[in-house]
Amino acid sequence: MVVLATKCYIDGDARERALDSLTSLVANDIGDLDVDYDIGVRDDDFISVTITGDDETVARNVLREEWGEVTPHLSAGETYVGTLEHWDDDGFVLDAGQEVRIPTEELGLGRGSATQVRDRFGLVQHVPLRFVYGGEDEPAKLADDEIDRLYDWTRGSGRVNVNSATRGEVRATVNRAGHANDIVTVERLGLLEQSIVCRDETDPPGLLSSIGSYLPAELKCVIGQ
Repeated sequence: MVVLATKCYIDGDARERALDSLTSLVANDIGDLDVDYDIGVRDDDFISVTITGDDETVARNVLREEWGEVTPHLSAGETYVGTLEHWDDDGFVLDAGQEVRIPTEELGLGRGSATQVRDRFGLVQHVPLRFVYGGEDEPAKLADDEIDRLYDWTRGSGRVNVNSATRGEVRATVNRAGHANDIVTVERLGLLEQSIVCRDETDPPGLLSSIGSYLPAELKCVIGQ
């Protein structure tokens, strides 16, 4: 079994749609392999995928690479993926199967409190983030490739980040609001966390304002250069 480092934290029909979307994504990832698989949701909302078959080892590795994996034990100096659950002025708290606090000074994302950093980089709750576990004696820190990815967001044309919606739902919302030609793509960050990449001439706060009434979700802007 692989526990994916992404969550399904919504209920009702929206939950069923999200799991249907995930089933399609997993099929795209490992559907050509000789495996059978079953998708479930743990009590902590993380997604589990039980895999059997001749290619089960390959399939598990593919899913680990694509989604990250929640493991019962963390080793100092190793890189993992956790979801952003809480924050305060002193740092981020990620859920990686256990709570992992990253102090503000270990975020590597410039000046300001952790709350200010979250706002500047448009980080919505539950977004998956890669981190290096520090163990008992050292604090955890954001992984270098995660820091690079987030800085790249601010060097681009701008983004609107969304939680509590699938990629298909976000695309449909952008189209419904009449902004299909104002974006480059909708980038999947997690199962229910998406990033709308704006065109150069598109104003991210204006796009957020326009689509906000259509999405019962947290939306945050990234202002590009």
